[in-house]
Amino acid sequence: SYERAFGRKPTAIWLPECAYRPGRSAEENADGIARPSIETFLKEQGIRVFFTETHTVEGGRPVGKAAGEAIGPYGEVYQRITVEPSDDLQDEPGTTYKAYWVGDAAGDVAVLARNNRTGQQVWSGSFGYPGDAAYREFHRKDGVSGMQYWSIGGPGTDLGDKPLYNPELARERTEFHADHFANLVQDLLEEYRAGAGKPGVISSNYDTELFGHWWFEGVAWLKRVFRRLAESDKVVLTTATQMVNAYPPDRVVELPESSWGAGGNHSTWMNPKTEWMWPVIHGAERRMEQLVAENPDPDSDMGRVLAQAGRELLLLQSSDWPFLVTTGQADEYATKRFREHVERFDLMADTAESGKFGPEAREQLDLLERRDNPFPTIDYLDFAERQGHAEIR
Repeated sequence: SYERAFGRKPTAIWLPECAYRPGRSAEENADGIARPSIETFLKEQGIRVFFTETHTVEGGRPVGKAAGEAIGPYGEVYQRITVEPSDDLQDEPGTTYKAYWVGDAAGDVAVLARNNRTGQQVWSGSFGYPGDAAYREFHRKDGVSGMQYWSIGGPGTDLGDKPLYNPELARERTEFHADHFANLVQDLLEEYRAGAGKPGVISSNYDTELFGHWWFEGVAWLKRVFRRLAESDKVVLTTATQMVNAYPPDRVVELPESSWGAGGNHSTWMNPKTEWMWPVIHGAERRMEQLVAENPDPDSDMGRVLAQAGRELLLLQSSDWPFLVTTGQADEYATKRFREHVERFDLMADTAESGKFGPEAREQLDLLERRDNPFPTIDYLDFAERQGHAEIR
């Protein structure tokens, strides 16, 4: 998708849920299989830098989103799944103002940790910008039109007592908050440079759906932030890869297994409410690998079937489904969608394994290609078995 849009291969990536997994030798795994680290695979794909959660580099307890201090859909997770954070953190605390080489790909793959100070200006449910009284209330909607005519109001304002939304006042607050954020970024970078004697970097990571969805004014805020920073003579907007190339890391870190989910681990997606999903996901993954191995050079029809199987596999692997089950926000919908994609994957896999592509199979494939086609140029060969393909040290 990136290559199709930008005409070049990506060199940086935000891994799903800001998650990370270190490598483990065969002796460390109960099944006796060596599992290479994430950065080993990133190196093979030409990825130069990825992002991680704050506490994995700074050390200490998880903060921000990983501590459940967030607005929007993430705000309910910590109250539902309370977990102790991992103790497997940095012996020598690092900083989010610089990049680091990562253990098994030192010199090739770097990591940037999310800056919590700037992140919380947006994410925090208590003092983040989106909670301003003038901004549009997300949760109250007109019973007939479904439109949102109300503002958030003061702290603790009951949903039924929300004041009417004033677009002009919201615009003024958006400009104020954008200016505040741009000034904060500049102040933090100047403070770091004064102490470290060299330029620093700030990586502020946010889900795109936050802007315009949960935070209606977020798009306008983001636009003004970029304009303000672009006008600054002290701050430079850059890409992660450009930054790593200009200021190569001078230290290697060993990151703990982690994510930006509650507690800094994977319990948001793997817990008693979702554990039934994972054997299904893993079974589908193994079945897809087998399909690739058995069909190295299929005809055009069977190639379409295998490509659609790959699409359905990606869709059933979405972290949205276990997340929504965990939060209880839309657990029935998420369960339904998960099972639908599993059924569609099995249908395509059954067709491929049978080797028969009659009128009924063609009709089913045509339907699924129209219904589930988020990856039009997918190559099913990308699903070939790779566990152990990269060497582990």
